[in-house]
Amino acid sequence: MKEATQITFEICTLIEKWVPRLTSLSEQSITEPRNNRLRNIKQIPGHLIDSTSNNTHRVVHLQYQKSPFSFPNYATFGNNDRWIAIQNYEVADWNNMIQLWKYSLLHLCHVINNVNDENWKMSGFQVPKKI
Repeated sequence: MKEATQITFEICTLIEKWVPRLTSLSEQSITEPRNNRLRNIKQIPGHLIDSTSNNTHRVVHLQYQKSPFSFPNYATFGNNDRWIAIQNYEVADWNNMIQLWKYSLLHLCHVINNVNDENWKMSGFQVPKKI
């Protein structure tokens, strides 16, 4: 699917843009609460790692299940906050987290690029329109 290739290209472009930015942040800037959920910068890549893991599972399920999007939604009922707390991203090594975020996204791109076109069609997947 041409659109999937474009999406994975954009993801890779964003990774290359953000890895240097993230690695240059000071310890103080990554540990201060920043958003309305009181997450700090260090916890946000942790959440993105969790999202990437869940989305990788969804794309894999797309390859062999009739209803791939019945995969459990970890983001409802505060579960994503629970995942962040359980994995204790607050004390994780920052550079390791950045690399895990980067390589889990690169793996997701690899998986997406290997989806059979017929499975994309059967899934009803539609590429979101750019804003």
